[in-house]
Amino acid sequence: MGVRINTNIEALNAQRNLGATAAAFGKSVEKLSSGLRINRAADDAAGLAISEKLRAQVRGLNQAQRNAQDGISMVQTAEGALNEVHSMLQRMRELGVQASNSTLSQTDAQSVNTEIVALQAEINRVTGATTFNGQNLLTGSLSASQTGGTATVGLALATGAAATISAINVSAAKANTTYTITAAGAVLTLADGVGNSQAITASAIGASGSETLSWGTLGVSMTIVGAAAKTGANIGTDLTTLTVITGANAGANFQIGANASDSLAVGFANATTSAAGYGTLFTAGTGEVAVFTNAVNAAPATIVASAQALITSVDTALAFVSSSRGNFGAVQNRLEHTIASLGVASENLAASESRIRDLDVAAEMVNFTKTQILQQAGTAILAQANSAPQSILSLLK
Repeated sequence: MGVRINTNIEALNAQRNLGATAAAFGKSVEKLSSGLRINRAADDAAGLAISEKLRAQVRGLNQAQRNAQDGISMVQTAEGALNEVHSMLQRMRELGVQASNSTLSQTDAQSVNTEIVALQAEINRVTGATTFNGQNLLTGSLSASQTGGTATVGLALATGAAATISAINVSAAKANTTYTITAAGAVLTLADGVGNSQAITASAIGASGSETLSWGTLGVSMTIVGAAAKTGANIGTDLTTLTVITGANAGANFQIGANASDSLAVGFANATTSAAGYGTLFTAGTGEVAVFTNAVNAAPATIVASAQALITSVDTALAFVSSSRGNFGAVQNRLEHTIASLGVASENLAASESRIRDLDVAAEMVNFTKTQILQQAGTAILAQANSAPQSILSLLK
């Protein structure tokens, strides 16, 4: 090999290796200082894409947990108000029992009525004033209502044996939606016309029995009362092609997952005295007490009969409020389980994201130490390579 001045191959080689070592050392420093194995797409393109998806899910699940907790607070607010409505209805029933006794005079009946009317006004005040973050909970504004369709309360179902639809609940359904029922034997499928559907199986009902068909995912339920034994297939034949149409109002939507479809619709039924659920206790539309008020100036026998009718009407109202509270309790329990499930999912996904993106510090310290030594050695060798051509000076003496 010749002795050259212009091109120092050894120095160039040392410089190239030193540059590669310096780059590796810089990346190692970056990883150790950030605690991440992937700091940019170039570090691991596929790993970055996967970890970003996992990170989106984790953050979404964490927010969903907070959403569910807020949902519980909202439901508890409504249920707490209905607890007071329950207490007032119990007092109205107690007054009805008192007024059913013939020992009361007309003046006494008027006094009883005064308290009943005051309780009615307080029920309206409580239900109207119950809000959560500015939203009325018990006025029906957060509840869908049926505005049409061929499935109606009182509709006769005659296949096999007589039965009727006694109730349809759409409080948790979507607004402005037409739901259609199709049947294959006893399997009933409810569809909303935009791709969402749910299938359930109708059971046989005995004479004077009843069954509630609940398409819970879509927020629609229907109660059927039979006058004689009726099979599930008979029910399917009666209900197929029937429709349920909802109005403009919709129930509350709780986002309980990281994805757009992970939501829970909750209906906050109208609990003001004008609600249909109270039966005949209050006058429809006005919400005024009608069962007893109109008879307080009548004969004692009429007062007693009206007071007994009041008891029966309050029992219907109590069942309505109990059902509403029961629904709120079921939603609260469901949300509590949802929070627990979301916590587990978030933890597992965070662990998966960590395994892809986080740095193994111990392993990286080995690499850091190696590149640090190589960099020091490379610097020393480059200095030696740069001084090698100086030996040519001795030939020129």
